[in-house]
Amino acid sequence: MNFPSEMELDVDTMLLDKSYATMLESVEEIYDYASDNNPTALQAQLQLKSSKMKYLMAKGRMLPSISFSAGVSTNYYENLKGEQAPAAFGSQFKNNRGEYISFNLSFPLFNGLDRLTNLRKARNNMRIAQEQQTEVLRQLQTAIEQAILDREGYAKETIQMEKKAQVKKGDVIIRLSNSSLDLQILDAEAQLAEKQNFLRNTQVAMEQDKLNNQLEKAQLDVDIARSRRAYSQQKKLYDENLIAKEDYLKAKEDYELATKKYDLVVERLRQDSISRTIQMDEMETSLANMRRNIQLVHERKEHLNVRSQIDGELGLLDVVLGQNVSAGLKIGQINDLSDYKVEAMIDEHYIDRVKPGLDADFDRQGTSFALAVRKVYPEVRDGKFRTDLVFTGERPDNIRSGQTYYINLELGQPTESIIIPRGTFFQSTGGSWIFVLDKDGKKAYRRKIKIGRQNPQYYEVTEGLEAGEKVIVSSYESYKDNEVLVLE
Repeated sequence: MNFPSEMELDVDTMLLDKSYATMLESVEEIYDYASDNNPTALQAQLQLKSSKMKYLMAKGRMLPSISFSAGVSTNYYENLKGEQAPAAFGSQFKNNRGEYISFNLSFPLFNGLDRLTNLRKARNNMRIAQEQQTEVLRQLQTAIEQAILDREGYAKETIQMEKKAQVKKGDVIIRLSNSSLDLQILDAEAQLAEKQNFLRNTQVAMEQDKLNNQLEKAQLDVDIARSRRAYSQQKKLYDENLIAKEDYLKAKEDYELATKKYDLVVERLRQDSISRTIQMDEMETSLANMRRNIQLVHERKEHLNVRSQIDGELGLLDVVLGQNVSAGLKIGQINDLSDYKVEAMIDEHYIDRVKPGLDADFDRQGTSFALAVRKVYPEVRDGKFRTDLVFTGERPDNIRSGQTYYINLELGQPTESIIIPRGTFFQSTGGSWIFVLDKDGKKAYRRKIKIGRQNPQYYEVTEGLEAGEKVIVSSYESYKDNEVLVLE
């Protein structure tokens, strides 16, 4: 590649984002599917179809109708009091038979205005259904276009997030989508709108009933006033013997009936008022519950935006566009840069000696960093147990998760000892003796020793050896019975 060496080469790590557009559906494909399967769109389509059928039925009632009917009849009779024998059944059946044919032609003349009104009403309902379907499809297409735009924007954000290392608390790391949840929101909003319309219609009907009841009560007030006045007049005339008693009793009964009717109507109005109040409260409560449900569904949709809960480093993002993410699936990891812990796997031989608080250190780039044991896990796996250590002082620069360090762990106070490498001689001697080379290195003599502490690399010799002496630590199987070995 011909590139000037004195210029800096900027490498763009952004992934190619042109592949996702050809893998997913377009607006037209989603709209074609949704217009045939979306419940709201299907409801609008069926309502339009129903209104068209009602319009055709109303239109057919405006046309003249022709009907045809035909029939055959016969009878048999017998005079039970007569002395003459009746004619035979067969002859009566034949002679008394009659046939008729009728044609009826009717024109809608006298009720034509009513049918014309119904026709116009059905036509208006059909036009309203057409407009409603158009509006439903328009809203559906708008929602799909917005969803497509959101999808493309989320895809670009995802690609940018893959190359982003540092994240802040609240940053959107990945955006998930749930078509079932979107349909649930649309259905819930449609049900809420339908419920609100029903509530408004019920309120209008209740107000109309209330006005009718008030009108009825006003009419009863007038009726009882008239009845009272007529009763008073009839009573005075009756007391003066100017009218018949029947007229007086009739006026009295009319007044008593009007009074009882008034009391019953007042009680009915009171019960209706209580019933309307209870019904309105229940409907308001139902609407409030539906609004809360929609709010909860929207909150669930907001939770589809996976946000960072801490400030840190995005260490893992194992998700691709179009992947089906199930609940509980691990798709990413954020490293907390405010502090680190070191995880060490130690041989089970030291599990009784490693305790929280022990000091440790490791070297990195020529600098020693201090650690301390924070937690010791009791489980042993594959001959090792897990231990967590934390920094007690400064931390290395540019430290990363997953890096490997070799740690020096102090199990006690440091002491000077004579140590020898671990070897297979231990299987033959049990650590009770060893071959020690002389000063010339030509012979090796058997010598008793005593083994103290040990680790995976060394044995501590407490007796039998001096500092600087050389020993043989390989297998003794071939010469374990010899006292002296001659080395050539």
